Amino acid sequence: MWSYTLRRVLLTLPTLLLVITACYLLLHATPGGPFDGERKVSAEVLANLQAKYHLGEPLWKQYLLYLDSLLHGDLGASFRYADWSVNELVLRALPVSLTIGGVSMLLSIVIGVALGILAALYRNSAADYLLMLVSNAGSAFPSFVIGPVLILVFAILLKWLPAGGWNSFDLRYMVLPILLLVMINVATVGRVTRASLIEVMNTNYIRTAYAKGLSRWTIVFRHALRPTLIPVVSVIGPLAISSITAAVVTESVFSLPGIGKLIVNGAANRDYTLVLGLVVLVTVVAVLLNLLVDLAYAWLDPKIRY
Repeated sequence: MWSYTLRRVLLTLPTLLLVITACYLLLHATPGGPFDGERKVSAEVLANLQAKYHLGEPLWKQYLLYLDSLLHGDLGASFRYADWSVNELVLRALPVSLTIGGVSMLLSIVIGVALGILAALYRNSAADYLLMLVSNAGSAFPSFVIGPVLILVFAILLKWLPAGGWNSFDLRYMVLPILLLVMINVATVGRVTRASLIEVMNTNYIRTAYAKGLSRWTIVFRHALRPTLIPVVSVIGPLAISSITAAVVTESVFSLPGIGKLIVNGAANRDYTLVLGLVVLVTVVAVLLNLLVDLAYAWLDPKIRY
């Protein structure tokens, strides 16, 4: 398994290079530049700005300079945030996004698996109908619709929670963003768990366990749960990545100073280095999550070996 992990890590490098190159070319192919929205400045000032950020150099040279900085761990200086580097902006925003995304994913897995197990064991019961209702609602309504509804109900009508903002990891400001992501993710996790457990419970070795007199819950947790979780693990990686993309909407709706808001501001301001730095970060996270999912298969299913 260690050799497999090393091979996957090495394969990450060309993938990362390809993503950076594509994003770099697309950003520079977009009409406009990072300083086009500024007030009218003299040609001398504009020339100084372009010289500072190497914008006057040929595109291939700018690309090589950026790769050189990236190899030294420097994501570059932001074009629009004065006196701030991209590293500093990411370090400020990353804890916010990790907290919201991490807690929401953990809750989504726990709640989704629990609801899926209950729905599979008690089909056509209240638990089954509740899961289907949550699944349909989470799948049918996008986050930019559910978010304002949560604000309307819990912040404006009931006045239980703040409508948005961030107050140094105050729990009251984290509840609504986490609830939004949980409602979206738990639908997928619960639906996959339900279908997987129903299939596992109809296998021959489960019938043998029933014939030996084992109780239903003993069979579920001792014999059926691990094979049931294999399809669930396969969707956790894409769900975690989709939570990063959903952060663009979530953090905009609730005014959170996270990665999603930086992506929106960087794209709107043509902040090349900021957008590229966030693309690098998201790509690395996506590759690592997929690697962890693949390694989890071997733990859940002894037949899988790398």
